Amino acid sequence: MTVVGHIGPTDGAVRLDDRESVPGFDEIGVRAFTTTRQRGSFALHGSAPVGEVMARWMALAEELAPGAVRLATAHQVHGDTVLSHDGTWSGWLRAPSADGHVALTAGTALAVTLADCVPVFLAHPSGAVAVVHSGWKGTLANITGRAIDRLVAAGHPARELRLHCGPSICGACYEVSPDVYGKLTGKSVPGPTPIDLRALIAADARVAGVTAVSVSASCTRCQNDRFFSHRCGDEGRQLGVIVRP
Repeated sequence: MTVVGHIGPTDGAVRLDDRESVPGFDEIGVRAFTTTRQRGSFALHGSAPVGEVMARWMALAEELAPGAVRLATAHQVHGDTVLSHDGTWSGWLRAPSADGHVALTAGTALAVTLADCVPVFLAHPSGAVAVVHSGWKGTLANITGRAIDRLVAAGHPARELRLHCGPSICGACYEVSPDVYGKLTGKSVPGPTPIDLRALIAADARVAGVTAVSVSASCTRCQNDRFFSHRCGDEGRQLGVIVRP
C-alpha cells in the first residue's frame, strides 16, 4: 500500500447538485454520499488531465477534514477483497487491489469509484463503517457479505447495521448474458436478460441479518446527465464516500 497524498425523493435520499446523500446515516453521525457529474470525474485513468482529477481529490480531502485525517481507496479489480483500516496512519492511502473497505474507528474516510456498479454503504451506531464496489462479479462473490462479516466479527451484530445501495445502473437498464444471469440467479434464460443487482444485494443482506436496508431510486444510465455511466460510454467516475468524523 502507498500513501499518495495528505489530508487534514421516494427513497429518502437527499439530492444536491454535486451529490446524493445516504438517507438516515446522519442520524448516527455518519456522512455518506455518492458524487455526481457536477463534481467532476475522480477516475485515476483515462484521458482527463491528471492535474484536474487530483485537484478534485484534494478538494474532497479538504471537505472531509478535520473530521477525517485518513482517506482509504484502492485500485478496483471487480474482486471480493475487503480491507480493514485502523487509525494508526494519516493521509491518502491507495491500496493495490481491493473493492471494499472497513473502518472500525472514527476519522477514516473510505471511497470507491463508480460508473454503473453498485456502491454499498454500511454503518453501525458505534461509528464502524464500510463501503464496497459491487458489479456482477462482486455481487456473485457476495463482497457485501464479506464486509458484513467483517463488521460482525468486530462485535457489531448484523441486526444493528444500516445498509444502503446507492446510485447505479437499474434493473431495467442492466442487461447481462444468459451465462451471467444463470450464475447470479440459478435460472436459465434464452438470451440477454435485464437483472437488478441492487435487489440481489439487498436480498443477500437481509439473509445475513441486516434489517435496515434502503436502495437509491437513481439509475446511472437513465440519469446519464447526472451520473457517469460505463454503459453510456463514459470514462468518468463518481465516488461513493463514507466516514464517521
